[in-house]
Amino acid sequence: METNPASSIIRALGVGSGVDMIQLANDLAEARFQAQIGQLENRSQILETKISAASTLRSQISQLASALGERIRTGDLAPTPSIGDASVAEVSGTPGVRASGTYSLEVTQLASAQTLASNAYATGGDLVGEGTLSIRFGAVDGATFTEDTSRAALSIAVTDSDTLETLAAKISAAGEGLTAYVANNASGAQLVIKGEEGAQQGFVVEAASVASVPTATPGDLSYLSWAPAGDSGQLRQSAQGSAFLLDGVEMTAATNQISGLPAGMSLELGRINIGNPTSISFSEPVSQITAVMGDFVAALNDITAQLRESAAPLGGELGNDSGARSLKRALANLTTQEVMPNAADGEPRTLGDLGLKITRDGSFELDNDRLSATLEQSPDGASAMFTNGVFGVFATMDDLARSMASRTDPGSLAGSVARYTSQVERIDDKLADIADQQERLRERLTTTFGAADRNVSTSQSTLSFIQSQIAIWNQDS
Repeated sequence: METNPASSIIRALGVGSGVDMIQLANDLAEARFQAQIGQLENRSQILETKISAASTLRSQISQLASALGERIRTGDLAPTPSIGDASVAEVSGTPGVRASGTYSLEVTQLASAQTLASNAYATGGDLVGEGTLSIRFGAVDGATFTEDTSRAALSIAVTDSDTLETLAAKISAAGEGLTAYVANNASGAQLVIKGEEGAQQGFVVEAASVASVPTATPGDLSYLSWAPAGDSGQLRQSAQGSAFLLDGVEMTAATNQISGLPAGMSLELGRINIGNPTSISFSEPVSQITAVMGDFVAALNDITAQLRESAAPLGGELGNDSGARSLKRALANLTTQEVMPNAADGEPRTLGDLGLKITRDGSFELDNDRLSATLEQSPDGASAMFTNGVFGVFATMDDLARSMASRTDPGSLAGSVARYTSQVERIDDKLADIADQQERLRERLTTTFGAADRNVSTSQSTLSFIQSQIAIWNQDS
């Protein structure tokens, strides 16, 4: 037993009863509340175990719903689009969007970017002349330029040491969607400036030379000016948007990459096919649905195994828990629950129609024959069950996850966690109260035992005096 420092000092001075009164007070105070503290700590540990078990189940359900939603949004469960002539366009769908039907596509115009090739210089290292190069953006139509006043002009300061190559680098680095480089050919070196696709992405080049008498010759910045009215071959390609017919309806876009089309389609146009339209159709993701149902069953079995262990009548942390019982009922009804209440007669409506089957021990298995029959008879209906809408497989699991995560529902797993957490907090409060009581008792006992120790010390001194007197008397006799 560790000796209290105060008691050691008392004994070193040769006073007191020799008993460690302070340690005795501590021991008695602890012993007084030991059983009560042990019971409360025991109960707290049991509750923490329940909280952990309920939280684990709730997390598993939530993770399954999230993973299913992510698979639908970004995976391969949407109908897959295909096009008859892949050289006309590449077509893609939008994950999570239910697409069907057949569409015709006729591309009448491809989007292009304006490309200018300047008058020739001897080399790319030639000086271009000092001044300011301004590039204004808008639509170029023949000899006419209509500025896009909503877009600020690009202004580039050109120094007396700038060459064709350094000027190209400045234009590209300006961040206005322009690309510039030096092309060397039989004519010499030319500054090539290329914009972005779209009719409003054209541009003119205006050069303000610092020369007292600007001349449109190499070495003077004016040599790089360009406007459509004065074009003498510098314009190599005009800026324009794309145009196409979808089911015979005229549509336009700024670029060849087009999104927001019916059925969630996106197109990347590749070539013109005037008078020879190609078709776009959608195929159902049969093999993908089979794969995701296998993953779904495996995930459900992980949850049921955890539930079976946690909610076991004997030894289970959640053996009599209302949230666990609620989850058990929900899983037992999962195969027969209508996840597509709006489905037409004869179309799949339940997870059982997708092959989900529950066994006698409460685990799940996939009835591949039932799933194959559904996919063969109604591939559209089966595919429609995997969307982010208000109905379907994801909506059903998301509803279950939300209900299990409701802290206000005492019959949910989150409700159980909240209830157990509240009980742990009350136990913590009781332990804090006991600690206060224990400290007050220790202080009282220390005071009482200290007084007793002083009384014993006084008695011992008196006894010692009497004994010495008796010894003197005996000697005198």
